[in-house]
Amino acid sequence: MLTEYGDFKRTKYCGEVSLGDVGKEVKLAGWVHRKRHHGGVIFIDLRDREGIVQVVVEEKTNPEAYEVADKLKSEYVIGVIGKVRKRPEGTENPKLKTGYVEVVADRILVFNTSEPLPFPVEEETQVSEETKLKYRYIDLRRESMKRNLIFRHKVYQITRNFFTKEGFIEIETPFLTKSTPEGARDFLVPSRLHPGKFYALPQSPQLFKQILMVAGFDKYFQIVKCFRDEDLRADRQPEFTQIDYEMSFVSEEEVMDVAERLIATLFKELLGIELKTPFERISYKEAMEKYGTD
Repeated sequence: MLTEYGDFKRTKYCGEVSLGDVGKEVKLAGWVHRKRHHGGVIFIDLRDREGIVQVVVEEKTNPEAYEVADKLKSEYVIGVIGKVRKRPEGTENPKLKTGYVEVVADRILVFNTSEPLPFPVEEETQVSEETKLKYRYIDLRRESMKRNLIFRHKVYQITRNFFTKEGFIEIETPFLTKSTPEGARDFLVPSRLHPGKFYALPQSPQLFKQILMVAGFDKYFQIVKCFRDEDLRADRQPEFTQIDYEMSFVSEEEVMDVAERLIATLFKELLGIELKTPFERISYKEAMEKYGTD
């Protein structure tokens, strides 16, 4: 039943099939999200990272493809070659980006099967976090998880574009370094070449960016992993990512201005929310008196 991927070449993502493709042949690849039998017709919801499209397999016109479709199960990885048509009037699904079209399958290729899942690929999944983490590759197929990762990707792209336009240079700093006295405990990595010696994973790039300032790289930034061997708290994890930047020959006001304009840019481009800058500010004394934290 399995077919090698071979010369199959996907022409479109499932979630990108639209009315503009009506009458055209498409080649799609993805996961079987759902399958429904309706008396000689099988409907397959085919899913990839861009969304879901409905695939129609008719026994009368294509018994070979129908036989393959009949054996498909949830999360099988398949390829579909077929023509796009408008959905019959009254069967449209405006909740789907592809809800006004469907793909009539000429051929179905099974690239891989799937064992029964430990939990369904659905948003409302009644399963423990431990199980989700054990089967992370399944959990990441859920729409909200996919949306979160794509959102994070967009944050990175906008951040890099912002700093580049501001004249900053993105520079990667080392991960394996010397233990230094900072606010938390270091994660230590033993050295194979130097028995009894250890590297430390950086709690922040603080020392490295100060070296860069002394070296003359007066505007530096990076999106960097940091590591702190601390107990878990609501706002603290042992491994986290931060947007890090440093500037020379500037005032405190200019440093804060860059941060505020970056945040305003992210809110506008990602959420369509306009933030007024400069942000309202309060003194350290007022923050401690009102909120007990800075």
